[in-house]
Amino acid sequence: VFFFNDTATTEIYTRSIVGSVRCVQETGINAEYMGLYKRYRMAEQAPVPAQAPVQEEPVAASKPAKKISIKKKFVADGVFLAELNQLFSRTIAADGYTGLEVRVSSMTTEIRVKATQHKNLIGPNNSKLKELQALIQKRFNYENQEDNKVEVVAKPFENRGLSAAYQAESIKHKLMSGFPVRVVAHSAMRFIMARGAKGVEIAISGKLRGQRAKTQKYKAGYRVSTGEPKNTYIGHAIRHVGLRQGIIGVQVKIMLPHDPTGQYGPTRPLPDDVVIIPPKADAQQALNNHTYSLIN
Repeated sequence: VFFFNDTATTEIYTRSIVGSVRCVQETGINAEYMGLYKRYRMAEQAPVPAQAPVQEEPVAASKPAKKISIKKKFVADGVFLAELNQLFSRTIAADGYTGLEVRVSSMTTEIRVKATQHKNLIGPNNSKLKELQALIQKRFNYENQEDNKVEVVAKPFENRGLSAAYQAESIKHKLMSGFPVRVVAHSAMRFIMARGAKGVEIAISGKLRGQRAKTQKYKAGYRVSTGEPKNTYIGHAIRHVGLRQGIIGVQVKIMLPHDPTGQYGPTRPLPDDVVIIPPKADAQQALNNHTYSLIN
């Protein structure tokens, strides 16, 4: 209901609501509105008893959520994984570091470090992982975030023969110990193939003999080199060995086997892998009867 002092304004607004000025004048609604308006104004001007002021508790100002585009989010995640991988490759390579996984939840960010010698990585009182966790917290500013904490845990990787990073690290330490290149490469290749790998390629380059640098490649088994299976089936690792004659490069590529459980290899089979299903007993009997009738 609208209350106005003059009749013209009342008629204009009533026209927009009711749709006609004539009905307002005939029914006498205008006079009734004026009486209601006077009582409303008198009640509004009446004094209101004073009340004690209510003290409101101060509310902590919450920071608005920082919006980030999808493109920048993917770039930031990639940089985060690359820095973690570089940190672990330099600090725990001797413990058989093979890779990492990052699981993000609402309260914590869990970093799972895969290592073949995870017991050595844990150490007494989990001291080595705690040091890495403190470095990550300081680097990525997790210390000032109360609702998001970082946690570093070690995850075992049982099959050392299928880890390209572990084999490259093993070849590196043997070359630094003075073993011949050919003996080291063949030993690693036999060990990898005996652990169930489908194929392997080891490339060692540098000043192996004399002043002329060259590359020696050692291959065994079957290995794909193109397409999507290359990204899922090939384990790849590179290490650099600093010797007296110069820098020696070690590259290891391992073709992983198909594993439906996903423990030792990819769960998805190769595109050209054909599985022939044996026929059922009824279908085989019908096929035999049809073949017999054709011969007769």
